[in-house]
Amino acid sequence: MRALEDAGFAGLWATFVISATPLLLIAPIILFRWKAFARGSLRFHLCGMLMGLAMALYASAFLYTEVIRAMLLFYLMPIWGFLLARVVAGEIITPVRWLSMAFGLGGMLVIFGIDTGIPLPRNLGDWMALSSGFVWAVTSLMLFTDKNNDTINYCVLVFFWGTVIAGLMALIATGQNHLAAVDWTAIFSVIHWLIPLTLILIIPAAAASVFSPSHLNPGIVGLLFMTEISVGVASAAILAGEPFGIREIVGVILIMLSGLAEPIFVLFIRRPERTVHPP
Repeated sequence: MRALEDAGFAGLWATFVISATPLLLIAPIILFRWKAFARGSLRFHLCGMLMGLAMALYASAFLYTEVIRAMLLFYLMPIWGFLLARVVAGEIITPVRWLSMAFGLGGMLVIFGIDTGIPLPRNLGDWMALSSGFVWAVTSLMLFTDKNNDTINYCVLVFFWGTVIAGLMALIATGQNHLAAVDWTAIFSVIHWLIPLTLILIIPAAAASVFSPSHLNPGIVGLLFMTEISVGVASAAILAGEPFGIREIVGVILIMLSGLAEPIFVLFIRRPERTVHPP
């Protein structure tokens, strides 16, 4: 994202490019599956739109705040998921989930510095990351209960709506002189690494994000998803030169515990109930 910005795609235009590139590469799928999209339900398209919005917000957040803050705010998502499941589906918030929320909020307080006052997000990127986590939690309730549409269809919708939403936001920001106009010939200076990156990382990651939760134990999925924090923290320090001190370390640990508390309880602590067979 930052390399695209350095190449001349300011702010939201970088998000547009990172969404439009995979969409162009998988465009043939739309031609072969046009009936599935044309006949898709309102719920199907609404879910895709929200996923695209979450992706656009999360990708853009890295341009307007530090990598570590964007990731940590996004991974407050389990808190929103628990609360939404309670309100919408009537699920009980167990003691383990209350503990998860306490860890998550504690990590946010540490990162934002409770000693400096009310620890609210401090810039546009923080709000984008926080909002993207909430929107993704909403789509999770819709996506993981929908058995009528497969991974490929949803993956296409993510990139389609991500491109549309990022493009509209970029056009509005440019029209209001908040973003510089783009010289589209600059695409030729990045295309040699953008296409391989898209094929190797972006498209498979999007497909896995849609596919895995409906095929794996939720504890395993949560455990694997949380690895993004540790990988992102390391790469931000090494590649982007971002500061990473004691405060960030403590915040990362607390928010990782927020995401891992329930998976650990499910996988290692809670024992399956024994089935008693009548004699």
